[in-house]
Amino acid sequence: MQRIAGTIMLLDGWRRALVAFLAGALATLALAPYDFPFVGFLSFPLLVWLIDGAAGEPGRGFLRRLMPAFRIGWCFGFGYFVAGLWWLGAAILVDAEAFLWALPFAVLGLPAVLAIYHGLACALARALWSDGALRLLALAACLALFEYLRGILFTGFPWNEIGMMAASTPLLMQSLSLVGLHGLTLAAILVFSLPALLAGPAPLRGPVLALGLVLAAGHLGFGAWTMGREAPGFAQDVRLRIVQPNILQSQKWDAEEAERIFARHLELSAEGRGGEGGQTLVIWPESAFPFILTDSPAGVARLAETLQPGETLLAGAARVEETGTAQGRLYYNSLLVIDEDGTIADARDKRHLVPFGEYLPFQERLEALGIEQLTQLPGGFTPGTVSAPVEVAGTSFLPLICYEIIFQDEIALGDGARPAFLLNVTNDAWYGTTPGPYQHLAHAQASAVAFGLPLVRAANTGISVVTDARGRPVAGLGLGQGGTVAAALPLAGAPTLFSRAGNVPFIAMLGIFIIGAILPQLSRRFG
Repeated sequence: MQRIAGTIMLLDGWRRALVAFLAGALATLALAPYDFPFVGFLSFPLLVWLIDGAAGEPGRGFLRRLMPAFRIGWCFGFGYFVAGLWWLGAAILVDAEAFLWALPFAVLGLPAVLAIYHGLACALARALWSDGALRLLALAACLALFEYLRGILFTGFPWNEIGMMAASTPLLMQSLSLVGLHGLTLAAILVFSLPALLAGPAPLRGPVLALGLVLAAGHLGFGAWTMGREAPGFAQDVRLRIVQPNILQSQKWDAEEAERIFARHLELSAEGRGGEGGQTLVIWPESAFPFILTDSPAGVARLAETLQPGETLLAGAARVEETGTAQGRLYYNSLLVIDEDGTIADARDKRHLVPFGEYLPFQERLEALGIEQLTQLPGGFTPGTVSAPVEVAGTSFLPLICYEIIFQDEIALGDGARPAFLLNVTNDAWYGTTPGPYQHLAHAQASAVAFGLPLVRAANTGISVVTDARGRPVAGLGLGQGGTVAAALPLAGAPTLFSRAGNVPFIAMLGIFIIGAILPQLSRRFG
């Protein structure tokens, strides 16, 4: 092990960059759909040893001395994001004639930008570096801090945060209910880095190794204890019927396909009917309607004919508001609550829109240059302003449209009673059968577990699923399948520590790690 570590530390130039890139790319095998977390025990020791060998030239400025560590972190992050997000290019190819020019930006440009976070984290870690085991605390603290910042700066994009590497199954997700994804990220980086301590002497190796083993054992033990407890059960008077129409993205807004698409949704909504009794929630995925519902009285009438007494439709749809000004119409990506008579009883609009997908930064200027967002909607969608649970049919839910569900820090359960479940409607048809839909589902499950709530998920092409409050699937349909998911509604679990305290446990852990990391510097200065 010492020989391997020494060889890695002495790498320079393109060889060092290549090993860092491959270490980052390898780490993505811990993510869905591969779910092999043990690769972390290889990727992160490699990163530690590369930073060990990244000492800047003596006599140069402080920031310039940190540049080798920045380059290592950037290459590691670039590998991680290219291998983990290459499937974003599939969305570009849906309309290749219009957007092929953007393919390099999606597949390489975005990873290059996101990798800056990992570069800055490794540079800061190098500034706190020491020769002993406490350097692992520095790496864990700095990477976790910048992963947190990645989720909030410039609209945020926490997709595939490192903590997801340690949350590949419901058993491994339960710690999220205590410390959230950021806290799990902090612990996971330390635990994955522990093999680096096997190479040569390392002061304080015993205490750091013990801390890592305690965190790993606590993670596994808490998961096993939680999964072994009796499940909360199911609601007796609410049934779910999820429609997964499996409409290709290239067909969704084709005017010639509109009637077939609408008819398929109606057919599947009735197909799963089986004398359930009580109240039934019929759930359609994001952007299910191939037209603006309020512009189609005939569509409203057909809905009223299809829905039976006791049925309520929850459907993803584009919603329009007339402004009465020169601005004209405002378009929202929404979740509509539609009564059995076809009346829109309530609605929630998507608040966290996808940049370049649903709107353009500097919209007017870029549109003037002929650039459009992927939805090709002039002016783009308008973000919603309300985040609150919806009460319907004797239950309540918090709607989260598409990737809103990955933003655990933004999920607001409301000031009153907790919702009974999280409802995620999405259209992952953009990404075909790539890893994207699997990763999206994993994030959705993780958020539901963090808040101790069941997940009800309707996805156009899959993966539609109902999970209990511990993330265990109750019913579902796989990717690329069409049909209906009929299931009882699992009951909510007790409020979790994370749902009550948010990121306070993470911040406390982060502070402890940072103090531990700087102990050698403090000891040299004051000892």
